[in-house]
Amino acid sequence: MDIKVLGSGCAKCKTLEQATKDAVAELGIEATITKVEDFIKIMEFGVMTTPALVVDGKVVSKGTLLKVEEIKELLTK
Repeated sequence: MDIKVLGSGCAKCKTLEQATKDAVAELGIEATITKVEDFIKIMEFGVMTTPALVVDGKVVSKGTLLKVEEIKELLTK
């Protein structure tokens, strides 16, 4: 599974990145988590509000700070 956390590096973006790492660890799944801070690359996903979460190339959340449980639910769909 390829997961990208899109954001400028703000506190919310860092919190989402950590929550994503926690969710992956709790689920025990194999995933690559990448932080994307380049605004041009972020806009290539059609995202204008951050933080955003991309799973296997699909934007699953944008502009929302998800909790660990919410991320786990998205990853197991």
